[in-house]
Amino acid sequence: MRIDLWIPTATPFSTPEILALIGQEAEQRGIGTIWVGEHVVLFDEYASSYPYAEDGRLPAPPGSGLLEPLNTLSFLAAHTTTVRLGTAMVLLPQRNPVYTAKEVATLDWLSNGRVDFGIGVGWLEEEFNAVNVPWPQRGKRTDEYLEVLTTLWCDETSAYEGEFYSLNPCSMFPKPVQQPHPPIHIGGESDAALARTARAAQGWHTFNRTPGELAEPLAKLDVLLADQGRTRDDVTITVCPYFQPLDADIAEQYAEAGADAVSALIIPFGPDDVRTALDALQPVMERVAAL
Repeated sequence: MRIDLWIPTATPFSTPEILALIGQEAEQRGIGTIWVGEHVVLFDEYASSYPYAEDGRLPAPPGSGLLEPLNTLSFLAAHTTTVRLGTAMVLLPQRNPVYTAKEVATLDWLSNGRVDFGIGVGWLEEEFNAVNVPWPQRGKRTDEYLEVLTTLWCDETSAYEGEFYSLNPCSMFPKPVQQPHPPIHIGGESDAALARTARAAQGWHTFNRTPGELAEPLAKLDVLLADQGRTRDDVTITVCPYFQPLDADIAEQYAEAGADAVSALIIPFGPDDVRTALDALQPVMERVAAL
């Protein structure tokens, strides 16, 4: 099992200097992947319920916002050489799939093949309204967009005809460095997310679960994978404990429960916070390395 980082790239704290330091320190210490999330806009008032907090509220202070994830990872790519760069999660149904395919392929090209492409269907209906995308059937839209991405990444001549998107024959180059394309990770806790993982992904990324809460969804995933002629060996299971505790013993429990990676949340407000957070992870990494 490996140890990753999940960074809420919130302003004003995610400065260029802090991000560059995170990349450099993560690489020196053997972190597997740096993951960043996405919200293009936020709201002071909203009716939607954030699924990872008991009160249904996203823990973002007024006047804060997240950096755009693919631009952020491009910046990190320029300050690193080996650590992998992941989105957890790009809100795919809110985006134009052709531009997204181009941006991800470009990032994979410029990083020499270090992209992990995590996607989610979104939880904030007000954000969909802001980008003028229908909220209903966003899961089906996501499935179609994944097919659009795949043809653009893999085929010399790409075309697609679906309910939500039409793509006339065209070509997109450069292709991603990773073949056939960067690994796709599905974020989400629903049965639909597990089914999407089994059908179309190389990873499942789950948030805010303890080791004891992995058995049930992984059992479901095993059945869904078998229906697709696949096994757990075909997917990477990444767990972000989020605000759950994480130490060496808990990391070992995650490994025993079936996780391939644990993505530790760090929230640095300055350079010292980066080093302190990574110092605290050192015993975890040493335990994992010994497994």
